[in-house]
Amino acid sequence: MDNLNAIKKRIKSVDDISQMTSAMQLVSSAKMRRSVQLRQSMTPFFALCTESMQEIRNRAGEINNPFYELKQKVEGETWKIGYFVLSGEQGLAGAYNNNMVKITEEHVHSKILENTRKNISTEYRLYVFGKPAREKLIRSGYNVDRDFSFPIAEPTFYQARNLSSIIKSKFLSGELDLVYLLYTNNKPGKGMVPVALRLLPVDLKAVNYLVAEGVEDAGIAMERGVDLLEYSPNANAVFDYLIDTYLNAVLYGAMVEAYQSEQTARLTAMQNANDNAGEMLKKLTLMSNRARQAKITTELTEIVNGAEQVNNNN
Repeated sequence: MDNLNAIKKRIKSVDDISQMTSAMQLVSSAKMRRSVQLRQSMTPFFALCTESMQEIRNRAGEINNPFYELKQKVEGETWKIGYFVLSGEQGLAGAYNNNMVKITEEHVHSKILENTRKNISTEYRLYVFGKPAREKLIRSGYNVDRDFSFPIAEPTFYQARNLSSIIKSKFLSGELDLVYLLYTNNKPGKGMVPVALRLLPVDLKAVNYLVAEGVEDAGIAMERGVDLLEYSPNANAVFDYLIDTYLNAVLYGAMVEAYQSEQTARLTAMQNANDNAGEMLKKLTLMSNRARQAKITTELTEIVNGAEQVNNNN
């Protein structure tokens, strides 16, 4: 039979951990509700922005913009790719950060293999949000920018705008030919869906998808007199103006989605931890009761044997 004192210590330890995970669950629940509000507030704006860009593209035909033009590489040349990985800032979120590392590894390997088959070299650099995933990717030998550090908790539009400026600078200077956003999208009923979005040059297929998602989520109609629209001074100038808003909106939306996914993963992990702690406390309490009963039985037996021995001596 297990020692009663040892069981009591285990019960106290599990109870202490349970109190901590319960508190973290409450915090994650509040943060998740906040992230849902952020997502709902930005979706109509983002949907309108992407819809406007698509309308310009359909009406204007050719767009002359450095952020839209996809360069072509030939054999012997090199693609310079930047990955902005939106992982969690903290641990205790189940497999969330490990899944982000896996998504990143798979996308990098896929691009390298695809370019190798075309006899094109690949240079990549990872810009990782969140310490756990960054450290794991560094340990695994990936080319991670160790100086890049950007907050992912409680994302704001101003943070997205600052990040957009950094990305545009790297793209226009030729430091990066392609820019990808890697994050997870928390879909109701589908769980967390990995997203690898080509941010620059602008991917119109992604734009179409995001517009459809935005309209569905926001519940807004996009019927307007498209044929009556006129662009001043011209469509290219308006597109050039909208590209900044588009990049800011995409980055902000991705940061909000990543933040919501992290809080959802942590909430689920803490809920599972609480459930496991409850089951463990039940088992330990049962073991404690049995150990206490065994101790009482042993003491009674010793008393009875002692009394019998005294009677026999008399």
